[in-house]
Formats: sequence, C-alpha cells, structure tokens
Amino acid sequence: QVQLVESGGGLVAPGASLRLACTGSGPTFSTSFMAWFRQAPGNEREFVGAITYTGFTTYYARSVKGRFTISRDNAKNTVYLQMNTLKPEDTAVYYCNADQAGLTSWGQGTQVTVSS
Repeated sequence: QVQLVESGGGLVAPGASLRLACTGSGPTFSTSFMAWFRQAPGNEREFVGAITYTGFTTYYARSVKGRFTISRDNAKNTVYLQMNTLKPEDTAVYYCNADQAGLTSWGQGTQVTVSS
C-alpha cells in the first residue's frame, strides 16, 4: 500500500490561491488512481477531484470545477491540488487518497482555512 503525506495547507483570504501536495511512498504510486477529498466540521467527507495514473484524465466536483486543478508528477511520487479563487466554503481538512487495484490509502490530511 501507498503511504501518503499531504502538505501545503494554511490560512488564506478569500480569493487567494493555495497549492496542496501529496507525496507517496512505495512502488505502486505511479499506477495508482489518485483523488482529493475534503471534510469540513460537521460534514461528511466529500469528493473534490481525481486524476488517472497517467495524468491524462481528471475529474472534479461541480463546486470546484474551473477553480481547482489536479496534476501529478510520477517521477516525484507527488500529486498536486492547485486551488484558485478560494472561498470560505472551501474551508476543510483536505485528504489525499490512492487507489491501486482496489487497495486504498489515505493521508493524514492538511487544514485549509479561507477567512478574512
């Protein structure tokens, strides 16, 4: 299984940008379907976006489409979530997820707070 560590969270003002990174260890990262989820206080964890192992295809939740971009660098075992035009409702703990042939792994999460 892939071990995942997220980074890049923080406190930003509305309209700002952040880039999250998720670095994985293990030989299967480059063949893993990678996704980002988020969970706000009192809410269930929700899908944000995903990227195929080749990086050729991405998927986004309607709430972030056009503002967030997922990319990956398999040479660095890292997947990125570029978040632009952040809104207060984007405040949540963001989690990275790897799925490799049905085996899933989660990172510990990184906090993103959007507030003026």
